[in-house]
Amino acid sequence: MTQPLLQIKNATKVYGGGFLKTGPTTVALQDFNLTIDAKPATITTIAGESGSGKTTLANLVLGFVNLTSGQILYKGNDTGSMDRNQTMEYRREVQAVFQDPYAVYNPFYRVKHIFDLVINNFKMANNKKDARDLIEKALNVVGMRGEEVLEKYPHQLSGGQRQRMMVARAYLLKPRLIVADEPVSMVDASLRAMILDIMLRLRDEEGISFLYITHDLSTAYQIGDRIYLLYQGATAERGDTMQVIENPKHPYVQLLINSIPVPDPKVRWGGDMEATSVDDEQMRVNIKSGCRFYPRCPARMDKCLTAQPPLYVVGKGRHEAACYLYDDHPVTEESAREQVAG
Repeated sequence: MTQPLLQIKNATKVYGGGFLKTGPTTVALQDFNLTIDAKPATITTIAGESGSGKTTLANLVLGFVNLTSGQILYKGNDTGSMDRNQTMEYRREVQAVFQDPYAVYNPFYRVKHIFDLVINNFKMANNKKDARDLIEKALNVVGMRGEEVLEKYPHQLSGGQRQRMMVARAYLLKPRLIVADEPVSMVDASLRAMILDIMLRLRDEEGISFLYITHDLSTAYQIGDRIYLLYQGATAERGDTMQVIENPKHPYVQLLINSIPVPDPKVRWGGDMEATSVDDEQMRVNIKSGCRFYPRCPARMDKCLTAQPPLYVVGKGRHEAACYLYDDHPVTEESAREQVAG
């Protein structure tokens, strides 16, 4: 059996508590599981509203923050206990593209500086000519030319140019995985389509997988192979992207998709939800809290407050939802293991 490229096992991140662990806490991510196969390359979407844990997940994968519990494995190696050579390989093969490209640039340096840093740090070229050839090839992939942009300062480029430059910088290292955190949310519609097309080409032609972080279900539907919908740090639903978006099973995902406005003034946008005395933020202070969506759920039951529901198999294509509405369905293997361990 081929070793997965990336495995995330029961990843949990809790913020707060203070030095003595007695202060208030927030569960940013709870018992999250994900597997990205080595081949074929795929685009895995992590979607959800603001505060759902998407960026926390990206930061954990990139090593910017540490897990409270759980594991992240790259090619079978725990990222938390890699040696120096394994860490360098991981840093080279797992790259990032961020939401705000301007924040990544040092405004005092010309644009070519970000490429020079990569080439020097990873010793990718023996001379300036070889280095320039590598940079030019990377820029060509995103539809740019070095003579037009490399000698400029970041403020002299448009937002779309800066974002494509960051994709080129990531591609320069020929990574196996790119973590793209809201890469198209700050560019206009035409450039959004261009960047999404670049992602598809890198997947299909270069064999690069993506962990695509977004709140935009329309772009997820366009390019995603598999999707994970997060709510308040927990997985609400996951599966093949088309299956999940066209046939949502979790009440939160159903409301999320139904909230997308249609171009018809006769169709009412959104719906009413009965309020409860339970604040959804209260559900997030402890990993033993019940279903995070209970305060807003139109189908809530008393048992939803007892424990976070496991993932149930609700359809084909590994379509799974964490909701007690489906407690007569089979539980996924990992949920079954968690129940035994608990």
